[in-house]
Amino acid sequence: METKSVSKLLSANDTGETGGHQAGMLVPKEESLLSFFPRLDSAKYNPRAHLIFIDEAGEKWEFAFIYYNNRLHGRGTRNEYRLTRMTKYIRQAGLVPGDEVILNRDTSGTYRVSYRRKTSGSSGKNVIRLGSGWRVINI
Repeated sequence: METKSVSKLLSANDTGETGGHQAGMLVPKEESLLSFFPRLDSAKYNPRAHLIFIDEAGEKWEFAFIYYNNRLHGRGTRNEYRLTRMTKYIRQAGLVPGDEVILNRDTSGTYRVSYRRKTSGSSGKNVIRLGSGWRVINI
């Protein structure tokens, strides 16, 4: 069964260490990355999809993939994708800046979440580097 994977190298903003408030992790507008998530209808105002991810212990987590498109609807300046509702997962896992969150989706549509500590290292083989710490993982 084919799996599609993306990952995000966590920043201090992502883990809450800066004390700032952000509306989740910014997801770059790269088609190779956006194709991991469900398509959102830009004709709708701030469309979102609530996704259930299963961690390595079998616990379920609900994250939200949102297209903040205020600019397209004449209601503001935002025109960006974000992955939200991850704070509890990040805190429970004790993740820190430099750790990596890995998101998987198999052909049956099951989403999984895991992480890799920054001390684990990574070979970087078969990886397309994207901005903002995101990458697509080729399996």
